[in-house]
Amino acid sequence: MIYLSPVPWDSFSQRPHKFVEWFHTISGGDVLWVDPYPTRLPGLGDFAFRPGPSRHLSRSEPWLKCLAVKALPIEPISGLNVVNCYLRRAMVEDINAFASAGPTSLVIGKPSALALQLLRGGNFTKSVYDSMDDFPAFYSGLSKRSMQSKERAVVSSVDHVLVSSTLLMRRAQQMQPGADIRLCENACAVEVLPPVGQQVHRSGTRILGYVGTIGKWFDWEMIKRLAECAEVTVRLIGPVYTPAPFRLPPNVEVLPQCSHAQAIAAMLTFDVGLIPFKITALTESVDPIKYYEYCALGLPVITSDFGEMRLHARQPGVFTVHRTDDQSSLIRTVEAALAFRFSLSEIEIFRQKNSWSARFSSAKIFTPA
Repeated sequence: MIYLSPVPWDSFSQRPHKFVEWFHTISGGDVLWVDPYPTRLPGLGDFAFRPGPSRHLSRSEPWLKCLAVKALPIEPISGLNVVNCYLRRAMVEDINAFASAGPTSLVIGKPSALALQLLRGGNFTKSVYDSMDDFPAFYSGLSKRSMQSKERAVVSSVDHVLVSSTLLMRRAQQMQPGADIRLCENACAVEVLPPVGQQVHRSGTRILGYVGTIGKWFDWEMIKRLAECAEVTVRLIGPVYTPAPFRLPPNVEVLPQCSHAQAIAAMLTFDVGLIPFKITALTESVDPIKYYEYCALGLPVITSDFGEMRLHARQPGVFTVHRTDDQSSLIRTVEAALAFRFSLSEIEIFRQKNSWSARFSSAKIFTPA
């Protein structure tokens, strides 16, 4: 498999990492992983300091080779694409050599000029677009229009399209009516979680917790409202790219990012898991992995009313906060979530249904060797 990834290999484990690991497990096949390169014009934010990745991977897998793409951040300017084509010519030769060794599939994790070049000139037994985000929503102006155009071209060119949310499915269907588009929601790495019977019992200290990146999509107002409506501790753990625009209540703790193992240990101390995202064009297409992690640990969830969480809200243990909720409604929501308990059998069944292996296998794109 050749996998054009939307995230670097040396980053914390996400859907792309799990996809290639699953593929290797079921097929025994090798993977050529291509790290992402700039597909938009640069902005001032690119020069800001960003914390390093939390995955800290220096490991190498015997079945995986990782390639970096040489490219300038000029892809949206079509007349300059010849420059990047020249810069990546040796890498494209490496990709073609890898594909010529035997039947090879091309999986595209993010639309790009490189993806379209390979679709046009490559000889692949199967091509797949795994759409995990509304990529144009990350961009603006010329970069946004460029990404929209490339995504339409990718959807119309591949054999299969996987989408992680119902909104992404509707978008792909509009781009190419009649295309083979399959819903393949996110999941969680259940293999790294403690056994269901050995989970730490909740302490009853009324901790509403969140572990993850805190960016422009993070709803600080929801955090403030939850902290002020009840006697709880709100604990936020993760890198802060977008600080709170106001002074936080004293019962809100903001802790630094940690390793994945430490994050799991921290979540086991929560009484409720939080998913406080704003309702934006970007989050409307999101199926948060955090939902699956919380539930797989037996945590009830308090979420804002966004994206795929509107559908998950139909499931037991999910409680939604609306912007129009008054204080009494918020208190009822918080207390109901704190009182909720999953049974051990419910947690076990949830894990079986929502592992990455079960999720990718259900799409029936690749069959075991």
